[in-house]
Amino acid sequence: MNLPQIDTEHLITFLVNLLNTPSPTGFTEQAIALVEQELSAYPQLTFSRTRKGALVVKWPGLSNDAPRALTAHVDTLGGMVKEIKSNGRLKLARIGGLVPGGVETEGVTVYTASGERVRGAYLHSKASGHTYGKAAYEDKRDDDSMEVRLDVRTTSAEETRGLGINVGDFVAFDPRVEVTNGFVRSRFLDDKACVAAMVSAIKSLADSAKTPAQTTYFHISNYEEVGHGAAAGIPSDVHELLTVDMAAVGEGQESDEFHATLCVKDSGGPYHHGLSNKLRRLADQHGIPYKVDIYPNYGSDGEAFWRAGGDVAVALIGPGVDASHNYERTHTEALVATTNWILAYLLD
Repeated sequence: MNLPQIDTEHLITFLVNLLNTPSPTGFTEQAIALVEQELSAYPQLTFSRTRKGALVVKWPGLSNDAPRALTAHVDTLGGMVKEIKSNGRLKLARIGGLVPGGVETEGVTVYTASGERVRGAYLHSKASGHTYGKAAYEDKRDDDSMEVRLDVRTTSAEETRGLGINVGDFVAFDPRVEVTNGFVRSRFLDDKACVAAMVSAIKSLADSAKTPAQTTYFHISNYEEVGHGAAAGIPSDVHELLTVDMAAVGEGQESDEFHATLCVKDSGGPYHHGLSNKLRRLADQHGIPYKVDIYPNYGSDGEAFWRAGGDVAVALIGPGVDASHNYERTHTEALVATTNWILAYLLD
């Protein structure tokens, strides 16, 4: 069986739109709504939300004796206001594994509780080489040394509070999306690249008038970066869970930016051997370029469901992403390979 044609232009366009939609963990409603709006064009799908805000999409299959689920997360790294400093600048509490040096000088938006947006930049507190000399180059980058410089007139905590900014406000970092020579370069490809691949697979299947082999749930998680995204929300009748999350590229890894990857083990231990082998077979059968890899510093929503007591087989695939949790990059070839792998799984 040939796989349905992928609309690559739509895949990239939707990915860019999603990347440009801020969604640090805990502040994901806009991104969840964007995914739901995109998929609402297909009447065969039904939608629900979990109590903590994840999106669950159901597509009745040709059979219903062994329902499946796929999960990918829309939440990203980010920050929250931890302290308003005496100089009017902000100290942040990071959300997820954000690398402070990786976002140094990045533009940010502070979202106040009243809905106002205030722009700024994330800088070292001794950023000026002319003023601080050696310290500007060599001082440690961590939560205590970094700060948000607001793009408004404020020189005191009182003036900043007068803008409506308070402890607990969410802070989103600019993604800086660029598409060039087949590469997509942006923050937060983890895991918006995989959400886009999932949406693209649904579109391809629906546009070709095909139906999944089994009733399938698509779970768009919103708390993965803090460890409990898919701990709830996967329906109890599911037999298999395919986690779709980025593959880490770097020294000592098999993964690269041009392939999809099957992760067989990470920091939580091995994934389900039988389901992983099924995915290998499907990739081989359909000529999908893939790698197999192990990630020692990685966890997934599939494991979150396992830890919560989920009695399912879990496997993990995703496109190779360079510089994960930093300024990330992948290639269209990896996105297409991941989308084809999802399609092969849905139709098998």
